[in-house]
Amino acid sequence: MAARIPAMPGRAGLAEYGIQNETAPGRTLTAMTAVTAIIRKLERRALCPVDGASAAAFRILFGLLGLLAVARFFAYDWIDALYIAPAHHFAYPGFGWVQPWPGWGMYAHFAALGLLSIGIAAGYRWRICAALFGIGFTYVELLDQTTYLNHYYLVSLLALLLAVLPLSGPAVPRWAIWTLRCQIGIVYVFAGIAKLNPDWLLHALPLRIWLYQHGELPLAGPLLAATGTAYIMSWAGALFDLAVVPALLWRRTRIFAYAALAAFHLLTGLLFPQLGIFPWLMIASALLFFPPDWPHRLRAQLRWRPYDAAAALTPPAPQRIRRSRSSAAIAGAVALALFVLLQITLPLRHYAYPGNVRWNEQGYRLAWRVMLSEKTGFVQYRVRHPATGQTWTAFPDAYLTPLQTERMAIQPTLILQTAHIIAADFAERGYPGVAVYADAWVAFNGRPNAQLIDPETDLAAIKPGLALAPKRWILPYDAAAGRHDYAGR
Repeated sequence: MAARIPAMPGRAGLAEYGIQNETAPGRTLTAMTAVTAIIRKLERRALCPVDGASAAAFRILFGLLGLLAVARFFAYDWIDALYIAPAHHFAYPGFGWVQPWPGWGMYAHFAALGLLSIGIAAGYRWRICAALFGIGFTYVELLDQTTYLNHYYLVSLLALLLAVLPLSGPAVPRWAIWTLRCQIGIVYVFAGIAKLNPDWLLHALPLRIWLYQHGELPLAGPLLAATGTAYIMSWAGALFDLAVVPALLWRRTRIFAYAALAAFHLLTGLLFPQLGIFPWLMIASALLFFPPDWPHRLRAQLRWRPYDAAAALTPPAPQRIRRSRSSAAIAGAVALALFVLLQITLPLRHYAYPGNVRWNEQGYRLAWRVMLSEKTGFVQYRVRHPATGQTWTAFPDAYLTPLQTERMAIQPTLILQTAHIIAADFAERGYPGVAVYADAWVAFNGRPNAQLIDPETDLAAIKPGLALAPKRWILPYDAAAGRHDYAGR
């Protein structure tokens, strides 16, 4: 049984935390001394080791889910369809150099990811396996923007944390467990904040559209198709995302919160199979909110044996809890703080842009905006050669796969990249320097089509890249066409 270190007592004298002779008799504790005492107490609690069983269980489950994700790519033949068959790929800004392996290389890459997942689950040099898996999985996601999924982004982040956090051994520092909890909590909190918009709360959109499509299911179909069900589930989804983390953190509500979490994700997984491993990943990750020794307690209950927590405790080793002033420790603390700050900043960056982020998608990705919009679109391009005055009409499906065509039609940056693909094709055919204009129409959350891109802007003259300025060539949502003009983000 893995050793477990007791948590620091909630109330103790300052001397226990290294604060000695701070006050003389008859003198009050200064504000600075009080702050120092609190900091040292928090530091000591953060560095205090706790049972590593919870971290080990999370590692095993993460490895198994990584293997499941890889198996799905092979089973559905996504490797060829997504990465080998397409003639063009939509690179992320600054990552145009990331290209697929030729031929069977992509199959070998996914096979390697499967082996690394097994290594993570089996505990064989799992830290190296997690680092290589994270790099390899992120490489796959960087190949094409049309394959982006929020939970794939989460997989990359969790693999990174597994690789760098001190999670090996029978005891791990408390701060490492809290870092993982923080990452999972960020997903729920920002997913809940993103749902606080008029479409979701006042019009039950897009759930009303998606649930209606399940109306032919036996027994549950009519209930799912009812408008009231969409409103109930919309409000319940927002309240769940916002409340589940505090409920998991409070001991008295934790078990009920976890049961609700499991039921919520199992239901969404059944209704929306496109979520893939996401429901299972969140169910597994939420176990981190239980006490670090929960696997030992569960094993004892399954064996009908009492679990003696006191017998499992060992005194903390001084060298394990001693405050470190080394440059490595300071650098690690700074890196961790920057990582958490980045995870909080990215979901808020869309406030730097005008308009509705669900329409213009400036700041939409990497922000845990899960299933908030139902958009369909159609795009065709007008190509003009300035030197000769010749004009042509170009269609995206002549250059892209059906999946790429479907997803690029609703994403402005991909419409821009497609314009450059068309311009490059015309240059190869002897028409360099052509102007490319887009007629792009998008239906947003069931409303009538509205024009997404300024039809008078030469997209070929706009360089895709890391520009962070607002994209003026994206038209604001047309209130007349959409019947509702929402300022909500």
